[in-house]
Amino acid sequence: MELLIFYPLAIFTVLLALGVVFNNSPIGSAVSLIAMMLGLAGIFVVLQAHFIAILQIIIYAGAIMVLFMFVIMLLNLKGDDKAWKMRDRNLYLSIMTGILVLLALYKMIDKILGTEFGEMAEVPDSFGTTVAVGTELFTDYVLPFEIASILLLAAMVGAVVLAKNKVD
Repeated sequence: MELLIFYPLAIFTVLLALGVVFNNSPIGSAVSLIAMMLGLAGIFVVLQAHFIAILQIIIYAGAIMVLFMFVIMLLNLKGDDKAWKMRDRNLYLSIMTGILVLLALYKMIDKILGTEFGEMAEVPDSFGTTVAVGTELFTDYVLPFEIASILLLAAMVGAVVLAKNKVD
């Protein structure tokens, strides 16, 4: 029964992800990304990870996408901008990068779960609960969590520097 909900939701999410990549407008890409985040939250709900679904909506679909829209408006990217049109030239590079990322993700998931493609992985009962997420985040994954925090801070500083035309 869950697969009847999971597969349409997964197809919807993949189509929206393709919409992010192939959309000509930065605003359209951002809106597609927001809808894709909501689709991912739905997938987490199907997997009984309600806490992660709520985090997905609050953090990614809410806060980070508002930040993306703010940066897009600061950079004043319009549909007729030359820098944005150069994106069409990099289509093959983008596709190759996407394929490499997918292969790397598949290999990582295969190594972590030890399952073959097409075989359903067993999800533990505590998957996605507040206690499980907090325990994993602040014990086993505290270093990647801190590194991600520093990278996000550097990205925000870089966006502000790019948005300013000249130093006052």
